[in-house]
Amino acid sequence: MLKVKGLSFYYHSDRMILKDISLELASQDILCLLGPNGTGKTTLLRCLLLLNKMKSGSIEIDGQDLTKMSIKERAKMMAYVPQATTMAFPYDASEVVLMGRVTHLATGGRPTSKDRELADKAMDQLEILHMSHSLFNEMSGGEKQMVLVARALAQQAKIMIMDEPTANLDYNNQVKMLQVIKSLAKQGYSILMTSHFPDHAFLACNKVVLMRDGLIMAQGLPDEVVTTENLSKLYATPVCVTKAILYPWDEETKVCIPIMN
Repeated sequence: MLKVKGLSFYYHSDRMILKDISLELASQDILCLLGPNGTGKTTLLRCLLLLNKMKSGSIEIDGQDLTKMSIKERAKMMAYVPQATTMAFPYDASEVVLMGRVTHLATGGRPTSKDRELADKAMDQLEILHMSHSLFNEMSGGEKQMVLVARALAQQAKIMIMDEPTANLDYNNQVKMLQVIKSLAKQGYSILMTSHFPDHAFLACNKVVLMRDGLIMAQGLPDEVVTTENLSKLYATPVCVTKAILYPWDEETKVCIPIMN
């Protein structure tokens, strides 16, 4: 569904931020973008959303040039889930989710009963309908993140761009968010997410891109790409990727462990 080819970006021509980035995201894919701070992950997301104008390359959705689409056309194809944030006004959760329907409204139009029904349906799907009248700015980080995902669902775009969807969440809420992401992929959504936790690639994703200094170091299947050698180079610190047995289920999984000398 989403194809990025040869994307490059810079603020000043003498310092490239992104260099020849190419990747593909198909239906039901969950692609995890890993890399150290300052490597250009968020800048790449902004380029995909056309918030930053790429200097070269192409972005296509279903073979259509993204740059030639209107804002409304793009919004019907691609939704953005930022890191949990605050709102300037005291909106409740249902109002924030309803904002996902804006792209489907006529200019100056008001949400219809169908729009409100779709917003409620998105909240119900994520099991947060009971929080409809809770003030967004008073919610916990995990609750806010669920509301932002519900807003993207209400938008009815099949591609979701998620900027660190598990940032600042405890283990319980991280697990809930990853379960939601996996469930959405099974429903046909395509998800590109950034993360600072390499283990997430094994827990939820079928594709991984490793990026450092604006370049793609490696991409492919998690088992092939998330290795001791690659992660140690990526983060410029010793990292061990090893196997662990999950007690009491006697199941095997891979884990990533930073080594402190």
